[in-house]
Amino acid sequence: MRRIDAIGIALGVFLAGGLAYVALQLFGLDTQDAGIWSQALLVVGLVGWLATYLFRAGTKNMTYHQQREEYEKAFLEKRLNELSPEELAKLQAEIESDD
Repeated sequence: MRRIDAIGIALGVFLAGGLAYVALQLFGLDTQDAGIWSQALLVVGLVGWLATYLFRAGTKNMTYHQQREEYEKAFLEKRLNELSPEELAKLQAEIESDD
């Protein structure tokens, strides 16, 4: 994520809180209640986002992990393709002897 993206997200959250505050006042809540409820909505949103982040991190379903797995797979595949037939046979014999 670039710095400008993080700034945009922070600005969007700030504006969403302000819009929620104004909308709640338009629905008839006084300023104090509208402030409390708009903060509650933002906290619930933050906790929800955090829960999805922790779930993705726990299941390793994040871009970094996926890119790393693809890189490791491509690296090992390239190394396997570079092996001579003799080296490949030796490797297969080592694997079979370990079983």
